Amino acid sequence: MRSFLPGGDTLQFGEPAYLWLLVVPGALLILWGRQAFQWNRDARRLVERRVVPVRERFTFLGSWPYWLLLVGALALTIVASARPEATLAGTRTAGVDLVILQDGSASMHVADVAPDRWRRSMRFVRALAESLQWEGDRLALALFARIAAPQVRLTRDPNAFFFFLDHIEDASPFPLLDDTTWDTNIELGIYWGTRLIERDAEMNGVSANSRAFLLISDGQTWSGEVEKALGVARAMSVPIYVVGVGSERGGQIPEPKPQPGRPAASEPQAPIHSRLDRRSLIAIATAGGGSYFDLASSGDRALADTIVSSVRRRAGARGVEQRVQDLYWPCLALAAVLAAAATLFLKDTREISLQVIGLGAALLVVWLMVA
Repeated sequence: MRSFLPGGDTLQFGEPAYLWLLVVPGALLILWGRQAFQWNRDARRLVERRVVPVRERFTFLGSWPYWLLLVGALALTIVASARPEATLAGTRTAGVDLVILQDGSASMHVADVAPDRWRRSMRFVRALAESLQWEGDRLALALFARIAAPQVRLTRDPNAFFFFLDHIEDASPFPLLDDTTWDTNIELGIYWGTRLIERDAEMNGVSANSRAFLLISDGQTWSGEVEKALGVARAMSVPIYVVGVGSERGGQIPEPKPQPGRPAASEPQAPIHSRLDRRSLIAIATAGGGSYFDLASSGDRALADTIVSSVRRRAGARGVEQRVQDLYWPCLALAAVLAAAATLFLKDTREISLQVIGLGAALLVVWLMVA
């Protein structure tokens, strides 16, 4: 059985055979109306004809609202037994394909933000992953220094992403002892981001999701032909959002700790000071058609929501989707509320006791049905 609701939504019942029982509360409602009318008429006559020292006052319906609410609770219980479901139509928003390009160069070891730039970035990446819906959204991760290292392909499996994140959030996979760590090749990072998208299209077809790169970096000592990489991203209609991590005061890049079996440097190196290169990162975001954000400007979750919402708005709506809302428990809950509210119109202690016992028995029956 199906009926139409305003706005194109529909209401249907999984067990419509129970609906015929609604004739019982319907008949009780007619009887209630007749009795309530007679009570009100008799009360007016009594006030007019009976002479007492103190003027008697009667409420409009006396205790009859009690029975009206019980009839309503009975009707809702019958409707719940028929297993109602509402099919709701709404606008389907686009999903998000977000490729995180995470800087892992030596300057990310600087501790000018607590505990250091790398772990601060990972904390934000976790908040970003937690803000996604994951049903239609996908996330990928590529790390870069002088070289790039794609880590997680575009996936909608949060368990796989968080499993990998758990193993890198405490330490960068680019150790300070490696020469390849001492550079920030943003061009190569963007290039590998485009390869992740292209490879996904080859394997799964072109995605209908809104795509974007999220570059997380301090921008320090970057190299490579960034403008060329930005041109490739623009040709693919993939905007680049940039999140800057670090501070303008900066800090010193720590010296690599000697490792057993590896020769130490012949001469001590002068300390290298690193600070957030905000100007370069803003230029990359502007040229890439995205926006720039400072990691210290707001809370991680608020910043993540802002970025995801911005990417999602670029694609707009994706047509109309329908979802089914089960109304069984809402109907039972409303019936319980009406039954409880009915006790407000009782004045006799015995009646209230009986009502409480009846409600307790009804709740016990419901609990046994679902246990």
